[in-house]
This record gives sequence, structure tokens and C-alpha cells, in this order.
Amino acid sequence: MAKAKKGPRQPIGLQCSVCKAFGYVSTYNKNNELLKKQTSGESIFPINKYCKVCRKRTPHRLMKKLK
Repeated sequence: MAKAKKGPRQPIGLQCSVCKAFGYVSTYNKNNELLKKQTSGESIFPINKYCKVCRKRTPHRLMKKLK
């Protein structure tokens, strides 16, 4: 059985802000996100991604619970 990776990269889900459809599973570096918030006050989320339900590019936000 494979062991889980240890480190700052965390699995996340991306949910469409318009239709609330769950569309993507990805990872991001939590340490980089915290540094960016401290220095510039900005966040990398929401990200514009293609939504299959809306059939267009919409902002997708971070979702902690993976389905």
C-alpha cells in the first residue's frame, strides 16, 4: 500500500462559483499561499477554470472537502 506524501502540498477541490458544481481535484502549496497573503495580501483563489455544467470559463473557489 502506498504511503501518503508528507509536506506542504495539500489536496484540494475546486467548485464552480456560479453553479456550485464540483469539477477539479488538484494540489497546492499551503506555505506559498500563506507567504503570498502575508506579503501582498492577495490570494491565488478564485481561479478561472472551465465548468462542464455551465459550458464556459467561470471562477472556481477552493473547497476543503473532497467528494
